Amino acid sequence: MKERSCNVTQGVNRAPNRSLFYALGFTKEELEKPLIGVVCSKNEIVPGHMNLDKISEAVKAGIRAAGGTPIEFPAIAVCDGIAMGHVGMKYSLVTRDLIADSTEAMAIAHQFDGLVMIPNCDKNVPGLLMAAARVNVPTIFCSGGPMLAGRLNNGNRTCLSHMFEAVGAYHAGTLDEAGVEEYENSACPTCGSCSGMYTANSMNCLTEAIGMGLSGNGTIPAVMSARLRLAKHAGMQIMELVKKNIRPRDIMTEAAFHNAETVDMALGCSTNTMLHLPAIAHECGIELSLDMSNEISAKTPNLCHLAPAGDTYMENLEQAGGVHAVMKELTKKGLLDTSVMTCTGRTLGENLEGVQNRDPEIIRPIETPYSEDGGIAVLKGNLAPEGCVVKRAAVAPEMMQHKGPAKVFDGEEEAIEAIYAGKIVPGDVVVIRYEGPKGGPGMREMLNPTSAICGMGLGESVALITDGRFSGATRGAAIGHVSPEAAQGGNIALVENGDIIEVDIKNCKIHLEVDEATLQERRENWVCPEKEVTGYAARYRKLVTSAARGAVLE
Repeated sequence: MKERSCNVTQGVNRAPNRSLFYALGFTKEELEKPLIGVVCSKNEIVPGHMNLDKISEAVKAGIRAAGGTPIEFPAIAVCDGIAMGHVGMKYSLVTRDLIADSTEAMAIAHQFDGLVMIPNCDKNVPGLLMAAARVNVPTIFCSGGPMLAGRLNNGNRTCLSHMFEAVGAYHAGTLDEAGVEEYENSACPTCGSCSGMYTANSMNCLTEAIGMGLSGNGTIPAVMSARLRLAKHAGMQIMELVKKNIRPRDIMTEAAFHNAETVDMALGCSTNTMLHLPAIAHECGIELSLDMSNEISAKTPNLCHLAPAGDTYMENLEQAGGVHAVMKELTKKGLLDTSVMTCTGRTLGENLEGVQNRDPEIIRPIETPYSEDGGIAVLKGNLAPEGCVVKRAAVAPEMMQHKGPAKVFDGEEEAIEAIYAGKIVPGDVVVIRYEGPKGGPGMREMLNPTSAICGMGLGESVALITDGRFSGATRGAAIGHVSPEAAQGGNIALVENGDIIEVDIKNCKIHLEVDEATLQERRENWVCPEKEVTGYAARYRKLVTSAARGAVLE
């Protein structure tokens, strides 16, 4: 049980090491027990993280109760909502790797026998999953839980995606300043990860689906006492995982990732999962492809329409039975491998025994889904030869197939200005480029433009295409991750105003109606625009550029 921590606590040669533990107030008796690292992402800038100190204390109580010695250390986290719409968003995605790197360093440097990860919001969850795969000591996750939905004065429930769309409604003249203020005072009423099926909640649910979190990890609201009980059980369970030496790579197998992608499609998760799942799998020595995602989506019914796709929220999903109830529905058609190991020490099939769907209005029975295919689609065509991604479950039926003239912008700010100025009209295809990993740099989320379009009443008539990415709060025909990106000379860099673009989500196609000879002529005259960036963003751009040249980045 103390295979690793003996390196820092046992024997005469480790007396200097022990003296430093004693300086911290640890006793000899505590050092004779397994040392469990508690990676707590608590901070005072992210609403989903302000309560994590309480979760951490509960986890540590569980560890002590089960015979371990908990030792807490921190991980950073960015609030994507606060970082949205300005230079701060260039720093969001890159924190995923900073989190993974720093957690790996802390875990290995101090030789913990096991780890409990306490994340909650967007990049924090995948970053810690990546670290868990790298370090590969027994690990369990316990998130901080989702926020409750808000409520307006008229009794209607609301959430962060409505808040962003309210700004668009204000610019369209359909909502006054007092209306905007009501939204801002109502949209985010509690601590927790924002209340819809946005990126944070998507990743917390998929952590559960992949087997690294206990039942309820993704859905028990942050403000519920059940969340503290879950944390204590996670603390107790890590000691079982240490005892049995069940490690992350024993759990995060190829079959488990396919299970997670299947649950992703059934839930209608954020398109950001198409970035995070492959990155986590890569750390496990497993490669996930976009083509594989489409194959899974083609056979996986979409069972849930949580915000922004519908008017239900994470608290409703929890009441209906949570992620395990969704997985139980999927087993009815044999869509999951139930033989995989999980952090409970039991197989998925054993975990699902007795699980019931308690509300078929929230989790559709698999016989009567919202659609026969999954919530995310990967599109390919001459505009995106290597693929692009759309949250199909949040697209209006009339926009599943769309053709229109391009309105082209070399950055988010230009696009927002044009949208608010009324320069985008029904039928248009808005193209926002040079926002990819290299071009941004940092692959900013385009929640502001998509929300502006929907808030101004154009969500059923205008498509948006970008080499950037989207918040899970985005809805509409919003197609992101266009690859190759503009800064690498992808065809999205060659689009001109007025070019006709066809989007066919039903058939997973995207096409720029410009002949190859014309594209080649434009390619010969193309020059990548310069964007001045400094600090870590500049260093990140160099890494992406190296990767584009074929360098191997560890």
